[in-house]
Amino acid sequence: MRNLQKLTDEQLVSAYAQGNNEAFDTLLLRHKQKLFCYIYQMVRDRDLADDIFQETFVKAITTIKQGRYNDLGKFSAWLYRIARNLAVDSFRADKTEGVLSTDDAGYDVLNRRELAEDTVEDLMVDLQIEEDLRRLVDQLPDVQREVLQMRYYRDLSFKEIAELTGVSINTALGRMRYAILNLRRMAKEKDVCLTR
Repeated sequence: MRNLQKLTDEQLVSAYAQGNNEAFDTLLLRHKQKLFCYIYQMVRDRDLADDIFQETFVKAITTIKQGRYNDLGKFSAWLYRIARNLAVDSFRADKTEGVLSTDDAGYDVLNRRELAEDTVEDLMVDLQIEEDLRRLVDQLPDVQREVLQMRYYRDLSFKEIAELTGVSINTALGRMRYAILNLRRMAKEKDVCLTR
C-alpha cells in the first residue's frame, strides 16, 4: 500500500474500514494534538480532556467499524463534532456540582462575571459561533478558504502558506484580507453573530 502519510483523511478512513489498522494510527497521529487542544480549551481540565479525547476516538472507531461513517463532510470536522458533543454532555452532567455563591453573605466581591469561568450556556454559544463560522468559511472561494484554514486552523505563517500554495506572500495576504471581508459580508447578510 502507498505511504499512509500521503493519503487523505477520507482515504485513511476507507482503508481502516477495510481492516488496515495502521490507517487509523495515521489518522490519530495526524489529529491528536489539535483535537486535544480543542477539547482542553473547552473543559480546562487535563484529566477530563484526556477522557473526552479517548472517548472521541472510541466513538470514531466504533462508527467506522460499524460502517455508519458518512464521508459527505470532512473527517476532522466530524471528529470535532463528536468531541464537542461529549464536552457539552460532560458539562450538563456536572453543571450543578461545586456551585458556590456569596450572595447570602451580603457582599459580591467574588460574584463577578469577569472572575467566573464560562457557563455551559457560554460554551454552547461559543460552539454555535464556531459552527456558524465554519459554515461561512465553507462558502468562501477555494483560494480564500484554503489560506484562511492554513492560517487559523493549521497556524501556518504567510510565508509557509505562500510556499505551499505557490503564490507570493502578498497574494496570500490579499486572499486572507478578501476572505475576512467576505466572512464579514456574509455574516451581515445572513444575520450571523460571530461574537458573544
